[in-house]
Amino acid sequence: MTETSKSLRALSCADDYDPDSMPVAKARAYIREFLSPITGTERVAIRAGLGRVLAEDIVSPLDVPAHDNSAMDGYAVRFADLGDREITLKVAGTAFAGKTFAGELGLGEAVRIMTGAKIPEGADTVVMQEHVKAEGDRVTIGPGHRKGQNLRRAGEDLKAGQAVLAKGHALRPAELGLIASLGIGEVTVYRKLRVAFFSTGDELKSIGTALAEGEIYDSNRYTIYGMLHRLGCEIIDMGVVRDDPALLEKAFREAASMADVVITSGGVSVGEADFIKDLLEKLGEVLFWKIAMKPGRPLAYGRILGAHFFGLPGNPVSVMVTFYQFVRDALLVLQGRTDVTPLPTLRAVCTTPLKKAPGRTEFQRGFISQDASGKWVVRATGEQGSGILRSMSEANCFIILPDSQGNVAAGAEVEVQLMEGLI
Repeated sequence: MTETSKSLRALSCADDYDPDSMPVAKARAYIREFLSPITGTERVAIRAGLGRVLAEDIVSPLDVPAHDNSAMDGYAVRFADLGDREITLKVAGTAFAGKTFAGELGLGEAVRIMTGAKIPEGADTVVMQEHVKAEGDRVTIGPGHRKGQNLRRAGEDLKAGQAVLAKGHALRPAELGLIASLGIGEVTVYRKLRVAFFSTGDELKSIGTALAEGEIYDSNRYTIYGMLHRLGCEIIDMGVVRDDPALLEKAFREAASMADVVITSGGVSVGEADFIKDLLEKLGEVLFWKIAMKPGRPLAYGRILGAHFFGLPGNPVSVMVTFYQFVRDALLVLQGRTDVTPLPTLRAVCTTPLKKAPGRTEFQRGFISQDASGKWVVRATGEQGSGILRSMSEANCFIILPDSQGNVAAGAEVEVQLMEGLI
């Protein structure tokens, strides 16, 4: 018996385990139990590392900053020369960033210093240029200063040998700059997660072909491609597969042999599930088939020939909602990220009434903005049918209505999850 089979059997004994109507939170938790990050790695230049996940810790080879330097344009002085009244010092020279002052600061002397310049030997304080009176090679400084002010100490940001970024950290622009500041030009990252996907259905046609009666163009592969691309996956588009057991089995076998994850759209709805279910049980194990949510109730998750499998619904909106709510986080974990947490939500006043029957969690599409007073308000993007892809295009958020929620009156507060930045 495989580990997956053992886990499935354990879950099936749980009192609240219902593979035909899984609550949203339970489904997320169960999926997480089956996820282990990929192990393959590669060495890339730091610019090529943008969006990738570190496969080893980054350790600083040096102190940052490498030396004491000035945080301000001003004058480097010996604090012992300052007092409780005005004092005039001789300007011995100038220190620029990248061009140090030669020599040591003497008694009664000051050095004109620029931001980032190394602190001259003998100096321990910097006085801002706005707080002095300069005339020729003399500078007059009043009382009220503090020893060590306006100095950045060596190693203040990072010390040599200090762990800077941990394995599992995703590389954003800030991380690229941080790594470059250490003089490191290459990083070890996890290889890209390979995801194969295809659509199922005799009615689906690819773009560029003429439609016969009852046929439609396949849009799901394009939205899935876009979402996978923004996650930085290696994408394998296998096109449209007809509703034929032999063709589907061949597609599943090919996809699982090439990819870490297999995603399909269509074929798991009521009336179709038995056909697909028999095939998937032949090739692997399926954890559940339906989620207590709308849109996107038909959703299958399991393993096929060693690959993770997500069977998404066929309706275009349902594909995107289930991807956002389940697939996205799973792929991030598989990529090796250690910071995958529930997506944040906020509260907003709903300006349009919403229809909702208790019993399922709903993810209605909305548009959130601020009103004249600065308060967050949200409105629905019109008709919420699972086939109306325009409702996703016009939306910038999900309005999340819990399973116990009924109709929502205009003016009531609702929970909102932003879309931008999710993937």
